[in-house]
Order: sequence, then C-alpha cells, then structure tokens
Amino acid sequence: MQRNKYTIPLTLIFCLFFLWAISSNLLPTMIRQLMKTCELNTFEASFTESAYWLAYFIFPIPIAMFMKRYSYKAGIIFGLSLAALGGFLFFPASLVKSYWVYLCVFFVIATGMCFLETAANPYVTVLGTPNTAIRRLNLAQSFNGLGAFISAMFLSKLVLSGNNYTRETLPADFAGGWDAYIQQETEAMRLPYLFLGLMLVIVALVFVFTKFPKIADEQEADKAGGKQKLIDFGALRHHNLRWGVIAQFFYNGGQTAINSLFLVYCCVYAGLDEATATTFFGIYMLAFLAGRWVGTALMVKFKPRHMLLFYSLMLMALCIVISIFGGNVGLYAMIAVSFFMSIIYPTQFSLALQGLGGQTKSGSAFLVMAIVGNACLPQLTAYVMHINEHMYQIAYLVPMVCFAFCAYYGWKGYKRS
Repeated sequence: MQRNKYTIPLTLIFCLFFLWAISSNLLPTMIRQLMKTCELNTFEASFTESAYWLAYFIFPIPIAMFMKRYSYKAGIIFGLSLAALGGFLFFPASLVKSYWVYLCVFFVIATGMCFLETAANPYVTVLGTPNTAIRRLNLAQSFNGLGAFISAMFLSKLVLSGNNYTRETLPADFAGGWDAYIQQETEAMRLPYLFLGLMLVIVALVFVFTKFPKIADEQEADKAGGKQKLIDFGALRHHNLRWGVIAQFFYNGGQTAINSLFLVYCCVYAGLDEATATTFFGIYMLAFLAGRWVGTALMVKFKPRHMLLFYSLMLMALCIVISIFGGNVGLYAMIAVSFFMSIIYPTQFSLALQGLGGQTKSGSAFLVMAIVGNACLPQLTAYVMHINEHMYQIAYLVPMVCFAFCAYYGWKGYKRS
C-alpha cells in the first residue's frame, strides 16, 4: 500500500530530473553556438555557465524558505512555470542578438530549474524508506542522464549547423552575406527552448492536478503552525553536510568544466567537424547514463561511500591522462570520465542529508548552493586553456583537483557527527 502511494509522485519527480538535464546540458551546445553568433573566444563564452549557475547560489535559501512555508509541490509548480517563461523569452532574445540578453534569459531559466532541484533531490530521499534513499536518488538521477543524452545527441544537432565561418572565411557567394549567416545560426537556437518551455508548462499542469503525500517534515510544519525556522543554518553543524557542501562545490565545478568545454575541445583541439563532435558528445552523455544505471545496480552489493571513493580516484587518474596526452587520447579518456562521474552527485547529496530530519530542506538548499562551483571553476579551466594554446590539455588538472575533494568525502568526509 505504501509503495503504491509513492509510485505516481516518484514517477513525476523523476520527470523533473529529465527536464533540468535537458536545460543544463544544452549549455555546452549554446557555448559553441554563441562563440559563432556573438563572436566570442572560449573564455568569454564560458560566462554562459556563470550566468546559469549563479542562480543556484543566489536562490536556494529563499527557495528552501518558500518550500518550508508552503510545500515541495508548490515550489516545483512555481519553478516549472518560471523556467517555462525563460524558455519562451529565448525567442525575443534571439531577435535582440545581444550576448548580455542571452545571459539574462539563461539566468531566468536556471532560477526556475533551481526550484526543481532544491525540491526534487531531498523529496526523493524522504519519499520512501530511509535505507534505500541513496539508491532511489541514483535511480532518479538516471533520468537526468537520459535527458543529458537526448540533449547532447539530438538537440545539439538541431542547433549546430556544421558551418563555422568568421568574417574572413565566409564564402563570398554566401547568400545575404555575414548578416544572413548570423541570422541563420541565431534562429537555430530558438527551437530547443520553445520545445522545452512547452514541456515545462504541460508538466506543471500535471503537478497542479496530482495529489502528493505530505512527508514527515511537512506534517511537523503543519503542527508547528508556521513557528518553525524557515532556514536553519544549524544544519551545517553536521559533519556530513558541511563536507558534503564542499565536495559538491568542487564536483559540480569539475564536471561542468569538462562538460561545457567538450564541444570546444572536439572542434578546436581534436580537429573534429561539428557533426562528428555532436555525435561524440552524445556518446559522452550515453556513457554518463550507462554509469548511472550500472552504479545504481552495483549499490545493491557495494556500499555507496566505497563506490564514491573508487570512482573519484578513477576520475583523478583519467584527468591526468587527458593532461598528459590531449588530442584524441584525451577525447576517449573524457568518455570514460563521463562514466565515472555518473554516481558522484547523487551519492554525495544523499550521504550529506543522512540524519538531518527536519533540517533536510535547509540542508538541500546549502547543497544546491554548492552548484555555484559551476559558475567559477569552468571559467578557471577555460582561462588556463585559453592562455596555454600549445599546452591546452594542462587545463584538465583543474577538474583533477576538484575530484580529489570527492575522493576525500568518500573516504572520511561522509561520516555523521
């Protein structure tokens, strides 16, 4: 009976993981496209990530307060609506053709997605029995991997035309000249976001008309009659949460550094054309999806913290391989990196929330804030790559250091105080 009570809510929550993966994994494609349409270098284009992930630093605490006052469901519906608005704003933004306008739109979309992530991750951990919480979140994150694969393999091909002209290399007989080329490339960016906006509206309506069970902390809030703290900084006294926030900051930064620069690496440094590069990007995300499913299955036999430590050490070794060899060797090593990154985020998230009880929403807010690592560490990686054009691969020592923090969390940081 209990299992049936949770089946529909969990199914809908799993859909959220799919949706925000579509959004966040369109960013590497947009970075590559904006380099063309706005005439940016690698470092300048990397601020697309900053605009998106900065929202994850600013809003998790207000979002947690909102959900503490109302409910997980209210936060999810509001987030879906806001992200949908951002998707529809991409159409007027593409008419303006200003990089700063695009950054503002990405910020709006990310704010809506931040609602979903702040709500969905802890909701999955508490919507069922505690002893299967980590496996449940890894299963939910598998749908995140599916969204990442679809975004990389298919939506990226809708955006990237395969043409990579500059003002100097544009063929003289190109119909309409430079302005026509930029218009053509700009229009290609609209469709995925209009499609995403429609999906978000439909899912929001489903949530409105679906009844969700109240979980323990929401029942406690009802009994307290609004007297509970809306945000509890005391949650950071828990050793596993405190180190979890640190580990998530570095993991997110390292993952996004590799993800966001993947297409740039393929096209600029590995010498691939855009069509081949997007296929490799799809394979890269397929490896991530496979890693999620394999990791979830292995957690039946192996302790999550042991897998976290082993996977993190493998990531460090692979980053060293990329830093030494670069080129095609580095490209194939990145596909292996994608596989081993797969379980890190949900495993760290679940370990960090263990034992928090009524402080779970506050803990979730702090963990989501840690995603701000995406707004600075990829830029550091891109900067190192930009200033060392002949030794570009040493930039991957930055994510290597990031994964060292994940290894520490799997070794000692996870322990509850």
